[in-house]
Amino acid sequence: MELPRPDEDLVIATPELVAFNYEIAGIGSRFVAAILDLLIVAAIIFVLVLVGAFTIAIGGPAFTTIGILIGLMGSFATVYGYFWACEYGFNGQTLGKRAARLRVVGVNGEPISFSQAGLRNLIRFIDFLPGWYAAGLVCLFINGRGQRLGDLAAGTLVVRERRALPPEPVRVYRPAEARPAAAAPAWDTSAIDDVELAAVRSFLARRHGLTDDARAHLARELATRLQPKVGGGVGADSPELFLERLVAAKLGRP
Repeated sequence: MELPRPDEDLVIATPELVAFNYEIAGIGSRFVAAILDLLIVAAIIFVLVLVGAFTIAIGGPAFTTIGILIGLMGSFATVYGYFWACEYGFNGQTLGKRAARLRVVGVNGEPISFSQAGLRNLIRFIDFLPGWYAAGLVCLFINGRGQRLGDLAAGTLVVRERRALPPEPVRVYRPAEARPAAAAPAWDTSAIDDVELAAVRSFLARRHGLTDDARAHLARELATRLQPKVGGGVGADSPELFLERLVAAKLGRP
């Protein structure tokens, strides 16, 4: 079976035989999300470096080590922790992925776990190391699901969220032939037995599913047979209208 390429659909069937359709994220949209996330991370690191420098400036040589630790360790924790915390806390999305409408999911379409978020982002450093960058890029293109090394290790993939379409207005089916319920005429329907009444009601219930010719023929046959049995001035109603009025009169509907 040919594997889908980025920006193609991936269909995942659950054990309950329910199919989920995902659009695999392309390189372009992932690049945009990565740039946005890196800008956010860079801004946080910049603030941490300023805090470290301010600590050294205020505390003097005694606080030099503390200031350096704030800058270095804080930067490492930010680079790693930002992606881990966001992807786990926001159900597979960083701020950049949310803006680009991307989401990380498990290979079976399930939400990613805490360990999956950590593992895929730990290997992020390997993906971008000199010498490994080319391998990670090639892997992204050839594995068929747009997975980098971190995704392969963690069992995850990046998909594009589909835009929610506005609900369509509810359409109420109203047959062209539908008419308000006929008022019960002052007819004598005592000669109409239950079998004949049931035949008329059956026809009226299923007439819209008949062909035009069959519908007209049956209505005419029933009306021709039953009109002589009705007293009280039947008039020149069409066959179907006569049958509707007959049921109304027989059941005593107002």
